[in-house]
This record gives sequence, C-alpha cells and structure tokens, in this order.
Amino acid sequence: MLNTIRFDGPPGSTPLVIAHGLFGSSRNFAGVARKLSDTRTVVTLDMRNHGDSPFMDSHSYFDLADDLSEVIQSLGIADLLGHSMGGKAAMVLALTRPQGLRRLIVADIAPVAYEHSQIDKIDAMESVDLDTTTRRSEADRHLVSLGISPAYAGFFTQSLDLPNKRWRLNLPVLRREMDKLTGFPQIDATHEGPTLFLSGGASDYVTSAHRDRIKALFPKAMLAKLPGAGHLLHADKPEEFLAAISAFLAAGDD
Repeated sequence: MLNTIRFDGPPGSTPLVIAHGLFGSSRNFAGVARKLSDTRTVVTLDMRNHGDSPFMDSHSYFDLADDLSEVIQSLGIADLLGHSMGGKAAMVLALTRPQGLRRLIVADIAPVAYEHSQIDKIDAMESVDLDTTTRRSEADRHLVSLGISPAYAGFFTQSLDLPNKRWRLNLPVLRREMDKLTGFPQIDATHEGPTLFLSGGASDYVTSAHRDRIKALFPKAMLAKLPGAGHLLHADKPEEFLAAISAFLAAGDD
C-alpha cells in the first residue's frame, strides 16, 4: 500500500485522492490539500518509487494505476486528481478500472507519448555528493550549476533525505523505466465519467493538437487553461488552481 497523508474534512464528503508527478511526493500538494479539507477529506500519497512508498522493480502506468486503485478501493468512492506522471496514471486507472472513481482531474498532461526524457534530471541528482552535502541549499546550487532551473532544483531537493544520505526516489528504476514514463500505453477503452483536463497556459504539455486524442478517450472531458501557469501549475498559480478544481469537484456534490 502506498504511503498516504490524510487531511480529514466534513464527515460524509467524497474524498479526493491526489497523485503527484515524477520526482515529486505527497508534500507537493499539502497546501492544496489543507485548503480543500474545509469541504472534503483529501488524501495525498507518495507514488511507488517516491517518498516513503515502497521501492519496486517496475514503474509502468499499469503498475501505478493498480496502486491508485488500491487506495480508492480502501475509501469506497473517491475523486482523483493526478498531475503529470500522476495524471497519466490516473487516466490509465479511469480507462481500465474505474470502479469507485467519481470525478477525474488531469493536471497538465495528455494521453500521448512525449519526446522529452528526464534522464538528464536523474543524471544531475545522482551527481550530488551525498557524503559531503550537509544542507539542501548546497544541493540546490549544484543542480542549478548543471543547468537545472532554480524552481526545479528546489522541487527535486524536497526529496533529498540528508540525515540518511539518500534520495527518496528510486532513481535507478525511474531511469530504466523512462520510456514507459514518457510514453502512454495503448488502451482500447473510453472513460465516460466527468473529467477535467486543467493545463498551464504557459506550458506546452497540453496543446490544441492533443484535443482529439483527449476527446477520443474521454468523451465528456472539459479542457481549461490557467493563464500564466507553467507545468507546475499548482505552484505557479495556487489560488487559481484551487478555484478551478474546487468548482469542478463541487459540481459533483449537487
């Protein structure tokens, strides 16, 4: 079972499960979860090979969907928000095992294969000298010196476990499975449930060229953009992100 953090909301509310992106953790959405817990229980989690969840030998989207399904089944019924890698895992769950899934939010990702690889990010993280690094800021500076943006350097080092001289990321497996992570499996199914594709207006992860593919798999999907937000849209525009997902989830509470 994945490591989870629960933010209790009003009794009887439909829980929201939040699945983070590649190199992230449950803590990425802690602020969002706290605010949403005014109206509903929120469960953030560490995906496999991330954070305090088990390190496993495989990392396909079918694996990740299995993990998410286990969490949702433990809750009985839930809404699901997935960002980036978590969004692809959420889509695979919706297409293959939607039992217990009420409403789906996919944040800044499309059901397509991408050409970019994240191997350079793994190279950079593995080059941090964990034996001599004593502060997260030192690791940040090292990553920035290798061309990682300051925002992403800070994001990555949230997963740096300095006391134990390790990354809370299974970098060797993520490296080996990178082709699966940048791809998207061929699935002969559609998901007819209410779905919101929310993307950053300044991000190129979801474009007009992806619309037909999204609609083919998710016929009831609504597509919306947050102006000025990049791929980390929940961090770039937190209030606007919160407002958009709150409105979508509230529509299902009627």
